[in-house]
Amino acid sequence: MGTSIAFHLAEAGVRDIVVVERGALGGGSSGKPIGGVRAQFSDPLNIELGQRSLRAFAEFPRRPGARIGLDTVGYLFLLTDPRQVAEFEDGVRTQHKLGVPSRMIGPEEARALCPYVSTDGLLAAAHSPADGHARPALVVQGYARAAALAGAVFAPHTTVTGMDVAGDRVTVVHTDHGPVSCAAVVCAAGAWSARVGAIAGVELPVRPLKRQLAFTVPLTPAAPRIPVTIDFASSAYFHNSDDGLLLGLADPRQPEGFDTTWTPQWLDLFRAALRLRAPAVARMETCRGWAGLYEVTPDHNALLGRSTAVPNFLYATGFSGHGFLQAPAVGEIVRDLHLGRRPCVDVAPLDADRFRTGYASRPEAHVV
Repeated sequence: MGTSIAFHLAEAGVRDIVVVERGALGGGSSGKPIGGVRAQFSDPLNIELGQRSLRAFAEFPRRPGARIGLDTVGYLFLLTDPRQVAEFEDGVRTQHKLGVPSRMIGPEEARALCPYVSTDGLLAAAHSPADGHARPALVVQGYARAAALAGAVFAPHTTVTGMDVAGDRVTVVHTDHGPVSCAAVVCAAGAWSARVGAIAGVELPVRPLKRQLAFTVPLTPAAPRIPVTIDFASSAYFHNSDDGLLLGLADPRQPEGFDTTWTPQWLDLFRAALRLRAPAVARMETCRGWAGLYEVTPDHNALLGRSTAVPNFLYATGFSGHGFLQAPAVGEIVRDLHLGRRPCVDVAPLDADRFRTGYASRPEAHVV
């Protein structure tokens, strides 16, 4: 998110951009997502953000100029409950109004797209061939390289320790490497955003939540090219990764916190969830994995906008698992907010004040 914002600002001619990163670029949550990119959402705002970002990912080799391992294999949601089917049918109708080529399909066609799928108990599936996955680390590097060439300065291994606020404006950001005078601040600190916001006196209701994934051993014969496949009832998912599969699941019992210790025991939940839906995948041997952090808000939608209390403090955080796939569009939006332009997408429903004022945007149903 930070490198996308820096690139779009620098491309627009904004000077004296400094990106402060506590660790290495991409060393936090950005280096650990599944890399899924999609526009299959149930509400127009997230659809627009996803769709605009999909176009940007497709154009990435030209602008900003990097190969990112984009593979448009599609997304496939497996549905086993009549209420799920009705909700996704509703979502597909909304997606069609915005030009997303998604469709509802039957169990046999779902199995044809992903041979690992068992049709027993499967009622339907939702599929969009325009979705897929890319390599987050390559996206971070591509944006950072282009932003640096345009004049942005990157300060990795630098920790923000405080901010000076004069009146209603941040004037200085203090770091363990010294102070940085500023005309504006953008908080894109992911799961740590609440802490950063608090330093400036801005409330950002973001909570950290651990998510884990694993990789299978190299498969022989090789895995077929499959969509990002999700058992919607359990949230278990899998897709191609190098010479095997990447596996994941959202553990509903996971407590909040900043712990990123990988605990392979969660794989028992994954195997139990997929024992009926994709039994061959449930039996696959794994060789490694990692844990990262979701940045979760109360309604699982992003916080995106400008602080009303501190007007030169902008924020882009709380994406609840969708940050990577929405990063290109968000970079454009933050650029426009900073420059006083009307953004390409109306993000007023994502203002952080929505929880304080009693208005909350519609919770997104497809949180994976």
